Amino acid sequence: MIIQTTAVSKKVETSAGPLTILHAITLAIKAGESVAIVGASGSGKSTLLSLLAGLDIATTGQVLIDNENLGDLDEEQRAKIRADKVGFIFQSFLLIPSLTALENVMLPAELAGRKDAEDQARELLGKVGLGERLTHYPNQLSGGEQQRVAIARAFIGQPKILFADEPTGNLDSTTGHTVEALLFEMNKAHGTTLVMVTHDSTLAQKCDRVLEMQAGELKEQSVNVA
Repeated sequence: MIIQTTAVSKKVETSAGPLTILHAITLAIKAGESVAIVGASGSGKSTLLSLLAGLDIATTGQVLIDNENLGDLDEEQRAKIRADKVGFIFQSFLLIPSLTALENVMLPAELAGRKDAEDQARELLGKVGLGERLTHYPNQLSGGEQQRVAIARAFIGQPKILFADEPTGNLDSTTGHTVEALLFEMNKAHGTTLVMVTHDSTLAQKCDRVLEMQAGELKEQSVNVA
């Protein structure tokens, strides 16, 4: 299993006292599997995704990525795992305002020392329909265009695991279908494990498995039959 959790919970302090966001989540995801996490807003989907990706740490329980227990690592060690093995498509884009679309996509590959960073970034931006917008800054791009830049950036490292938080949520239907195709192309062609949060039931049904969250609990695991 490339991702495993055991009795993972997440609690935060609020003015009204402790609030439990996730309750004892145990799951296992195989390498190369595509998994959708669905559920109502506030059910804990994005929190779970952040824990699986090592962007946040569980209050109790264990999260393992490729047999590495994230709870045993410091932030620098977790950052290295993310850099080496993980791509993340954020719902809020998180592009660097002072960098162009091309530079935003190149950045992870440059940090990894890849000499083909610019060529790869140009190719990926072309695939998401932004070949003519390479030199534009995030504030010169629409929300949908920024989302596509974020998707290209997540792809450039050819990660073992790709996490996506509402990857098509800000896209028109035509571009959304293009992005869906790219997600599953990477999943199939490179054996990339794909884990996504989505409200799109049609997109979820294209995954190998659907996990349903309800009020911070994993209520159901259904396998999609092609």
